[in-house]
Amino acid sequence: MGVVRRVPPAAVVMALVFACLAVAAWVAGHGIGVDSAVYRAGALTLLHGDSLYSPLTTGESWAPALPFTYPPIAAVLFLPLAALPSQLGWGLLAVLSALGLGLVLRESLPERYRGAWPIGALLTATLLLEPIWRSIGLGQVNVILMTMVAADVLLLRGRKGAGLLIGTAAAIKLTPLIFVGHLVLTRRWADAARALAAFACLNLVAALLLPGDTGRFWTEALFDGNDAATNSWIGNQSLNGIFQRLTGEGRAALVLYGVSALVLLAAAAWLTHRLHRAGDDLGALLVSAFAGLLVSPVSWTHHWVWIVPLAGYLIAHARWWALAALVAVFTGWQFPIVPSGAKSELRWTLGDGLLGNAYVLAGFAAAVVIAILAVRGRTGRAEVGAGLPG
Repeated sequence: MGVVRRVPPAAVVMALVFACLAVAAWVAGHGIGVDSAVYRAGALTLLHGDSLYSPLTTGESWAPALPFTYPPIAAVLFLPLAALPSQLGWGLLAVLSALGLGLVLRESLPERYRGAWPIGALLTATLLLEPIWRSIGLGQVNVILMTMVAADVLLLRGRKGAGLLIGTAAAIKLTPLIFVGHLVLTRRWADAARALAAFACLNLVAALLLPGDTGRFWTEALFDGNDAATNSWIGNQSLNGIFQRLTGEGRAALVLYGVSALVLLAAAAWLTHRLHRAGDDLGALLVSAFAGLLVSPVSWTHHWVWIVPLAGYLIAHARWWALAALVAVFTGWQFPIVPSGAKSELRWTLGDGLLGNAYVLAGFAAAVVIAILAVRGRTGRAEVGAGLPG
């Protein structure tokens, strides 16, 4: 079965709903999609010949003046958004996200849950998860990038062009580079080489088209968005975010973060390799994904979209208590009741810290659950079906 044919009908229905919502917002003149508006502004800035990394002057009046923080090639790939009103640009990304979300959910579920009604109910339920509704609501590309990576790892193994989607995703947003390491750990040498080649070629195209912005991104803009003032905010659910909050943005934070990130990456590499050898491709992919979220200097809450395939994985292994805990954490109810903003995170109590760092703690817990399944020898393909040829 081809990749497109694997998209469940429920995802098509969800995509149509988002498309109608986008058209309604456009007709009503209502702003929607803060981040997709930034992507569109970046594309318009490129067409105007201005720098992507100076304050954008092509944004919407209703949207906050946010900077363009992606590599220059991303602005090139966002050019189709420049031809659309911002609301319809949001709609395009939301439609792609809905289709991708359905595909990823389907491939993570056992066969008995892939019927139209079960997957429809589960897909609808994903909209209750804060990373999902926030990512789609903002007009983010997180779900789309997850779909590209998951399709490359689970569906395209052994096919011509495998690895290109990961390389393209990494060129758009650097964090998917960790999945090149995943390809290496799972002995997909040619796919890893193609991923790196795609990443390099796309950045070379950007360097040829936008030499000034390319140089500015790799020497300035890449680091400007990761200052400590941003990292300590509650929205940053990463190891670095935790240590920035615990140390009051002290110098020790970077040392603690660096050491713990190295230890975590080593442990994740071991577990990924073990899961792959056991035939559990989805489990191995999830370990790499959550390791990437934890070690990234900045992982906003809406980056945690990998909880959807994790939910499917837990359903496949009948870990209902873990699934209930995942839903309880990732509805995001805890964030509004924890002090945040104006450096209040630096004065958290123990209870505040447990609630305010919930995604990071849940990421570690998920890795532990997957590791326990691996050690017990219960991580075979079961009925997951991910990565089946055809």
